[in-house]
Amino acid sequence: MSTDAGKRAAAEAALQYVEKGAILGVGTGSTVNAFIALLAKEPGRVRAAVSSSEASTRLLEDAGIEVMDLNNAGPLDLYVDGADESNRHLSLIKGGGGALTREKIVAGASRTFVCIADDTKLVGTLGAFPLPVEVIPMARSFVAREIVKRIGGQPELREGFTSDNGNVILDVRNLEIAEPVKVERTLNDIPGVVTNGLFAIRGADVLLLGGADGVQTLKA
Repeated sequence: MSTDAGKRAAAEAALQYVEKGAILGVGTGSTVNAFIALLAKEPGRVRAAVSSSEASTRLLEDAGIEVMDLNNAGPLDLYVDGADESNRHLSLIKGGGGALTREKIVAGASRTFVCIADDTKLVGTLGAFPLPVEVIPMARSFVAREIVKRIGGQPELREGFTSDNGNVILDVRNLEIAEPVKVERTLNDIPGVVTNGLFAIRGADVLLLGGADGVQTLKA
């Protein structure tokens, strides 16, 4: 099964978690795009959605799904999003698309976080995928130095990219993240960091991995 087919299979499996008429949190990325396309085929399946990015907002609106502000939606029952990496404890690296801050907010506001991905995203130790860190622009150089001092790695500015929040992204390469919760907190303590792409303090509740043998379900 190709990775694209695995993504579609995981997206299809996520539909079983979507209650009819729900207000749904929706993430960002290619696997989520497949999920939105499936929702578009079932008008009325969800009442509305809270989106984690401008890109997902456009897709949801094109699908005829109302997009609500989280302040008006209140607590959400379900959040569906992808991941760039996951370990078996359902700690994630996210933010390859640059939407990590809004993704983390919507995940935090949701009772259940269902993560959908192809099975190549499951790893033994997080860190092969560069860890995104969203940073206030004036603090970029300072934060990069502090990252090296506190956790190591090689921070690189994501050239030509500005987040939906008007910030820059540092992608930290050459990490082996054995203690994701500790690293997440350490990075968040650096002045100028908005957030980082480790979803470990609030990881996924369910991980759906599409692959050649179908969809594997892991639960926290």
